[in-house]
Amino acid sequence: MATGGPPFELTVTHEGLTALVRAIRREEDGKQLRKDLARNMRDALRPGAAMAKSGIMAMPSAGTGMGPGLRAGIAKKIRPEVKLGGRWTGARVKAFKTPGLRGFANAPKRTNRRDGGWRTLTYGREPWRTQTGKRQWFDEAFENDADRHLAAVHEAMEEMARRLAARAR
Repeated sequence: MATGGPPFELTVTHEGLTALVRAIRREEDGKQLRKDLARNMRDALRPGAAMAKSGIMAMPSAGTGMGPGLRAGIAKKIRPEVKLGGRWTGARVKAFKTPGLRGFANAPKRTNRRDGGWRTLTYGREPWRTQTGKRQWFDEAFENDADRHLAAVHEAMEEMARRLAARAR
């Protein structure tokens, strides 16, 4: 490691992030530093969340019986998530469950399925039918830009590491 760098190894892995969080905890204002790191990492992932939201909003509603309420409800539940401790440490864009949306808690998961779709009641015809959405809308949002998002999260981690290194001098 070159001199002037952080006093620990930094890689974009769970171990690297854990090492960074450990170093932050040793600082006097560690709580504020953790908040800053989490905010910067969330900001780095916001463009990915926006692409995922536009992916679900682009799902066609003609012929599927889905009104704009379902797509908008799913889009509201997509956001970047950062955790810096506990059982899971990391950063990701997550589509949270939608329990209040027509009793369809797993809407983000079901509309993204590669095969099939989801079953729904049809009144006046056969009792059940299978509805399909825009397959892989969430996964496709990150397909071409995964490296860019990873680099942005890495840059947020490196910025915090530089701040810590500057304090150690």
